[in-house]
Amino acid sequence: MCILKQIPRDFIVIESLNIDQSEGNYYYFELKKTNLTTNYAIKFIAERIHVPIKNISYAGNKDKQAETTQTISIRSYQDLSKLSLKEENLSLKYLGNGKQPISLGDLNFNYFEITIRGITNLPKIQEYFPNYFDAQRFSKNNAVIGKCLIKKDFKKAAELLKENNHSLFDKQLAKNPTNYVGAINSISKKILMIYLHSYQSELFNKMLNAHIQNNYLNITKTFSFGELSFTEKHDKKEFPLIGFETTPNKEILEILKQENLTLRDFIIRQLPNLSLEGTTRKAFVKVEKIKLSDLQDDELNKEKKKCSLSFQLPPGSYATMFVKTIFFKSYS
Repeated sequence: MCILKQIPRDFIVIESLNIDQSEGNYYYFELKKTNLTTNYAIKFIAERIHVPIKNISYAGNKDKQAETTQTISIRSYQDLSKLSLKEENLSLKYLGNGKQPISLGDLNFNYFEITIRGITNLPKIQEYFPNYFDAQRFSKNNAVIGKCLIKKDFKKAAELLKENNHSLFDKQLAKNPTNYVGAINSISKKILMIYLHSYQSELFNKMLNAHIQNNYLNITKTFSFGELSFTEKHDKKEFPLIGFETTPNKEILEILKQENLTLRDFIIRQLPNLSLEGTTRKAFVKVEKIKLSDLQDDELNKEKKKCSLSFQLPPGSYATMFVKTIFFKSYS
């Protein structure tokens, strides 16, 4: 169909943030990275400049196999205004100071410049697409671990977590092989929330998929993380990232029944501060400022063509899902 991210330069991501600069102990930096996860880059920076990793904040994770630009904040009582880093795959540039850390709420949109390879024809552009979570959200077993935590199956969660090489978790479990909750609690809240959010995202995808199947002509594609349906149509429907405060309706009760869950299960008393209140997410998202180039010869794939596609998306929406959508054949 098409080749995405054949080389990091094929996928460029640039954040747009609102930042109030003033006198303060938060130092703002432009972080550019290539072929690195955001978490790895943050860990590297923390170790290099000798600050606790908890002092570094950012608005969101950026793709690994890409060239990305984002803003981070570093809380410090020492002057970091002269700090800069320039490594092979990572650089830091000082931007200014402020009184608040960077957070998800500061993000306006993400701008993308994508080279799409291995094609023979230009895609059919559409302004809206299903707002599914893509593979980056799930990784290996993330959603399964999240479900185990919500269902309080801590033994199975611990067995799966063994594969993820959490060092402190492994040490705690070695000391007391049956204290699964104690071992899980040794993992940082930030990491545990990744598993819980992954499962919430899987439930969202299932509800959106059912909505499209029941209401629109569609085509269905199978991915490593599940089967999804796509349509050229769109509506103003929203679905929850389910939590204990979610207001139940027919669709929510149906997915909970399928998963053998109740809303109360999203309260996890054994894992402090990990209970999920829930929020909502649009079923379809609008793509802004779309530009598509003409076909060009693809120097990396013989007898194939490439094109360049640029656009911007709101926070939390997946550019990879938009590209997949527009390259599927025309709908019935």
